Amino acid sequence: MATWTQAEADNTLEEIKKRSMTDPEFRSLALKDPKAAISKVNPKPLPTTLSVHFVDNSGGSKTIVLPDPVARVEELSDAELEEVAGGDNNIKIRVG
Repeated sequence: MATWTQAEADNTLEEIKKRSMTDPEFRSLALKDPKAAISKVNPKPLPTTLSVHFVDNSGGSKTIVLPDPVARVEELSDAELEEVAGGDNNIKIRVG
């Protein structure tokens, strides 16, 4: 199974974007057969767990890609917030 680094994936995607703007045949290939288009830019096979789909976003209908969801984080209690912030309201001063 092939693995790609994030940089390799980013570079491949950027090259596909550039070529698809100026080469109508390549753009058509990317829309019909994403794996074939990717292999023209990066000969390393896609990881088997990855599926790619390109969308023509040039018409009146736009596709907006939402970011990946993040894990829900529990809110801290007031006591926990004070502890994290170093807020101790019971400051004692020792004299002498």
